[in-house]
Amino acid sequence: MKKKILIADDEMRMRILISDFLINEGYEIIEASDGKEALEKFTNEPTIHLVILDIMMPYLTGWEVCEEIRKISKVPIIMLTAKNAENDELFGFKKGTDEYIKKPFSPSILVARVNALMDRTYGDSNLLIKDCLTIDTEKHIVKSQGDTIDLSITEYKLLLYMIDNENSVLSREQLISKVWGYDYDGTDRTVDTHINRLRIKLKESGDYVKTVRGYGYKFEVIK
Repeated sequence: MKKKILIADDEMRMRILISDFLINEGYEIIEASDGKEALEKFTNEPTIHLVILDIMMPYLTGWEVCEEIRKISKVPIIMLTAKNAENDELFGFKKGTDEYIKKPFSPSILVARVNALMDRTYGDSNLLIKDCLTIDTEKHIVKSQGDTIDLSITEYKLLLYMIDNENSVLSREQLISKVWGYDYDGTDRTVDTHINRLRIKLKESGDYVKTVRGYGYKFEVIK
């Protein structure tokens, strides 16, 4: 499974330049031309692995998009800026930025930063191992206590998104927007139903999915 990168920049030339280099590295690219579109695409796609944001964009700035993403996800974020002030970098890190790259930049340097950040965050393996739960993200195979578990596409996306945000409390609304999609018009009881089915299928590993009363759920492995 190719890792997905969201690139948000109002300059088409810049998006094309970055996309071409990252596609050659084997990444799948999702583009956005302004801050509002970036946030919508991030919300609608449950498996984005890294976000590259330009700071000065229409509708929502890169700072604002970063801040909104950090409310629901720990996905790595790289900020692009033409500003050189040290205070801007410090401000970016306080907002939750992982890397800060100043324009103009060498595309090969950007690619190296992306690869390094991907390796630090996800490792070079396709396996996610959470105690007795193992997920092969390339083959979409889930095993609990060594037994292969048959999950629906929605159950798989739900599990993967919760693991990506391990220890974070996720509201039903967040889960619906990330797993079912921004335009889903069903009720939040759908989340409860899928969580219950997921717990049953995961057997003992189902205990990792915790209920936070009055709010939602979180994935937590307690040793």
